[in-house]
Amino acid sequence: MEPLTDKQIRSSFVNCTKGEASRLRLPLDFAELPWQDLDFLGWVDPGAPLRAHVVAPTEDGPLGISLRVPATSRTSAVKSSLCQICLTGHASSGVTLLAAPLAGTRGREGNTVGIYVCADLACSLYIRGKRQPKLRAGRHEESLGLDERVARTMTNLNAFVARVTAG
Repeated sequence: MEPLTDKQIRSSFVNCTKGEASRLRLPLDFAELPWQDLDFLGWVDPGAPLRAHVVAPTEDGPLGISLRVPATSRTSAVKSSLCQICLTGHASSGVTLLAAPLAGTRGREGNTVGIYVCADLACSLYIRGKRQPKLRAGRHEESLGLDERVARTMTNLNAFVARVTAG
């Protein structure tokens, strides 16, 4: 991913107000982000831990989506979970359900879509082996190469973005 400026990030959001975008906090390590290892930018808001943000590269420039942890949380005996974006397996605490208000009028009416994702939104680092999930039962190795894992991750992310932005 190409490095982005604070202004590019804040102006990219499609499902929150300009005021909300101006108040969000960028990642604490923003100046040191490993842009060369990122396929998209994702982070939990350091000032509001129940909010997260994703900025995906598109042909038309960066597209930002605000997400939140729903009021009802999942309670189950599941010992491991799978991220729906990068397909990384985690201990159950390593994956969280995030909900995104839909863009436009439907989002202002309260409509959302949800997705189970890596709790730290570091999908790009997991698929590159630069961050390891905490699994109880060990990690499953894939036969796909890095380029194929990146393509799959971006296909999954773009499908979610399309659900958020669909008119």
